[in-house]
Amino acid sequence: MNVDLTGKVALVAGGTRGASRAIAVELGRAGAHVYVTGRTSGEHRSEVGRSETIEGTVELVERAGGSAVAVRVDHLDPDQVRSLAERVDAEHGRLDVLVDGIWGGDTHLGWEQPVWEHSLDASLRMVRLGIDAHLITSHFLLPLVLREPGGLVVELTDGTEEYNAKYREGTTLAFYVVKSAAHAFARGEAAETAEHGCTAVAFTPGWIRSEAMLDEFGVTEQNWRDALTAQPHFCISETPAFVGRTVAALAADPEKKRFSGQTLNSGQLAKIYEVDDVDGSRPDGWRYMREVADQGKPADPTGYR
Repeated sequence: MNVDLTGKVALVAGGTRGASRAIAVELGRAGAHVYVTGRTSGEHRSEVGRSETIEGTVELVERAGGSAVAVRVDHLDPDQVRSLAERVDAEHGRLDVLVDGIWGGDTHLGWEQPVWEHSLDASLRMVRLGIDAHLITSHFLLPLVLREPGGLVVELTDGTEEYNAKYREGTTLAFYVVKSAAHAFARGEAAETAEHGCTAVAFTPGWIRSEAMLDEFGVTEQNWRDALTAQPHFCISETPAFVGRTVAALAADPEKKRFSGQTLNSGQLAKIYEVDDVDGSRPDGWRYMREVADQGKPADPTGYR
């Protein structure tokens, strides 16, 4: 599929790192002008505490031949998001693609802690980051997406709707609620924007080799397979570029409305749009998790990438 977004205007909220950063890069590579927003910029750091910045994402977009601008925004602050919307309106008068990848809640995850043992402050913070910030963002930016038919809204999450239909054992209640909420966001936004010709979806990467994930395993993109000793099922992992390529292909699809209200995933879209990861494979991460990892089978990506 020819991914051409020339002349389109996109905004990636929370585009500092990981899947959101890669999506910004691939939207820019395809020709869209990209606004990259987030809390970590220059000397300012969010609670995530990592070194990646929104300016760093812009540099990657430009290195890929695209154009982008970094705007430091806390999407929990309605005034800041209102100002962002006013700026985009003044400069372009519309948004063609809105990707809401706001999160930053992993530092609050207390794995395998029931709600009565997990920090209440941490639980509420995850809800604020994963639900409140998304609602605030939609309130102010969706009107720009509705200016012209064909707009796209993408709510990033973790897990397909099928996978999240039951409790995610080993996580925490607040994390599970937040990530499941994206499915409802997609359904609700699809219903409310349908008459405007807008497409709204939720989207989940597979097991993504983000900056943080590579650091957690103590590997780099060049030697990531060394992590298989500790976690054999990491064999199904995918690069952030794979994630970005699938979302860019979706954004360029003139028939994307057929997906509105659904939760999509990178492996699924890769098949539809014939998108490959950087190594030429097509990881189907969530199908692998259901059929191999969750069934207690030995790690083997044969037939899944």
